[in-house]
Amino acid sequence: MSPILKIEKAAAIYCALTTVAMFCLWGQLAQPLSMLAWRACWLAGTVSVAALHHRYPTRPMLFLRIAFQLVCLQQWYPDIYQFNCLMPNLDHLFAGADQALFGCQPALQFSQWLSNHYWCEAFNLGYVSYYPMILVLMLVAYRHGDDMLREYSFVVLASFFIYYLVFLCLPVAGPQFYFAAVGVDQISQGVFPQLGTYFAHHTEMLPNPGTDGLFRTLVDMAQQSGERPQAAFPSSHIGISTIVMLLCARHRLQLGLWLLPLWLLLCCATVYIQAHYAVDAIAGLLTAPLVCALSFRCYKRL
Repeated sequence: MSPILKIEKAAAIYCALTTVAMFCLWGQLAQPLSMLAWRACWLAGTVSVAALHHRYPTRPMLFLRIAFQLVCLQQWYPDIYQFNCLMPNLDHLFAGADQALFGCQPALQFSQWLSNHYWCEAFNLGYVSYYPMILVLMLVAYRHGDDMLREYSFVVLASFFIYYLVFLCLPVAGPQFYFAAVGVDQISQGVFPQLGTYFAHHTEMLPNPGTDGLFRTLVDMAQQSGERPQAAFPSSHIGISTIVMLLCARHRLQLGLWLLPLWLLLCCATVYIQAHYAVDAIAGLLTAPLVCALSFRCYKRL
């Protein structure tokens, strides 16, 4: 069998931490068996792609092995909701913070200030560029050599897991869920009630603001298929995309210049489409360098 990759070690550590938490809370979790089944599938998949790489020790097989761990992020994400359902929701604090800082709710006002079709499509384009930005970075790293691919893929995956660990402890649903639960009229009047564990049984969300268009439709499809009332603070969309930009800058990759407009649109889009409070977006920007540095430190330690 090929040696365990550092990216696989990072995933194994996250799996171990959340599995311990899962067993400690087994009787309270809504779907512990499905969570356990996912972990078994992840382990089987990790062993399988490692065996395939051992059988065919080529660069494409290495890329496949790394890509498997990155793709699995989409299955680690729903776990957060299972844990958050057990804790009282904190959205009232973050909506209140936005009100105190800005005197309004930017998540409501932004889409009204820039309401025409072109702005709507531009911001939704930025939002759907999130995963393509990561994919393009991995392809560029692959082109530059195995060392860069291993390092950059680890930093991205470890950064995701660091944010996920924060989300596990901070049950914040985000404006599109909280505003739908409380009512936009109440929110506009500065009323931010505590909802307790309301989101354990309610996942209704506000429709994406703006006019119909290709990219707005793509965002709607993505949110309807996988979005849950969780993981709002800090904004990992901004955090991870900023880390992508930092990695581009680290090796002076020209890719960073091409991604810059999409990154700017994405940062704005998180508030525009009401996925995040403004304080979430600010926290995403501020934490990105720290999370990136911590991920690099973990890479060297492992």
